[in-house]
Amino acid sequence: MPQPASRIISLDALRGVGILGILPVHVQSFAMVVAARLNPAVGGNLDGANGWIWLVTAVLADGKFLAIFAMLFGAGLLLLSARGAGDVERLHHRRMALLGGIGLLHAYLLWYGDMLVTFALCGALVFALRALPPRRLLTTGALALACASVIALGLGASMPWWPEDVRAGFRQVWAPSPEMVAREVAAYRGGWVGQMAYRAPEAFQIETSQLVLRGLWQTSGLMLIGMGLFKLGVLTAARSTRFYAGMSALGFGVGGPLAWAGVARSRARGFDLDDFMLVGTQLSYWGDLALGLGFVGLVMLLCRLGWRARAVAAVGRTALSNYLLQTLLCTTIFYGHGLGLFGRVDRAGQLLTVLGVWTVQLAGSVWWTRRFAVGPLEWAWRTAARGAAGVPTS
Repeated sequence: MPQPASRIISLDALRGVGILGILPVHVQSFAMVVAARLNPAVGGNLDGANGWIWLVTAVLADGKFLAIFAMLFGAGLLLLSARGAGDVERLHHRRMALLGGIGLLHAYLLWYGDMLVTFALCGALVFALRALPPRRLLTTGALALACASVIALGLGASMPWWPEDVRAGFRQVWAPSPEMVAREVAAYRGGWVGQMAYRAPEAFQIETSQLVLRGLWQTSGLMLIGMGLFKLGVLTAARSTRFYAGMSALGFGVGGPLAWAGVARSRARGFDLDDFMLVGTQLSYWGDLALGLGFVGLVMLLCRLGWRARAVAAVGRTALSNYLLQTLLCTTIFYGHGLGLFGRVDRAGQLLTVLGVWTVQLAGSVWWTRRFAVGPLEWAWRTAARGAAGVPTS
């Protein structure tokens, strides 16, 4: 593998935090039925440790680390533009096409919750705006984020006027009957072919309606904000310690109460779908952004204070490989073609699984990056893209 150009440690550290941070969220989807992610009442008892784990995950993790990763993806597009040789646009679009292909294989063959397809589509779109000055990037990104919020608000407000059969279908997805839960559990405890009846439709829904209503706007907006922050030196630990302390305090100070209010309201109202669609999604949506920025400020602050983040940065250097490794490990643990623990592990057990996967990823990433410049999938992806685009690979 070719040796890389000098790396920006703060970006690697932040990317590693993002990859590790999404696992406590995604493990819910690996281990439980689809509905349990947004409606935790479907996922079993929320008393004791299970309740606290769900609460902390919902307030501090769900949506926050994905926001970080999307912002970093936007920053990475600028790095490609700066370092690329030859036809950068052609190279970029080849990379996005290949990434989208990897995502489709991931979604339909392994796990429906893939984010690579959305990232590839949004990355292809926002690349055209990379030359905008940072404040225009931030403004455009905020407007894109606001579009998803307005769409969600419109859907929530219009629910009382939906046809009854449509409302009934939404309610069935939100709170499936015990028989529906049992069928989904049986499918994922079964063989790979049987899982497709649930995996393929869910993946298709994420890549179509969910993409149009939210994913496209939110992810593109976050990428544009990431570009703007990168140009302002925010993501490279180039700003002052005081700046990052203020950024972190503001992010947590605004995002924490918003996220808490959304979670507390949903629980107090018995996870009511109508209220969640109208109010809960808005609180969590903007809370995710603010807390994501708060985590960015915190990681940059730690880097400014001397945190070398060797193991976490190693995970960040091999982010794509580690993202797909999480799927391979977790589907092997929970699905029927592996240990078949789907629906058998409560949230406390899921947290132990996360800690085990983290240990493997941290140790394995350190071992790998001591020997190789980039992760195995990163190397294959970049090499294939450069070869397809007619760019020298060495």
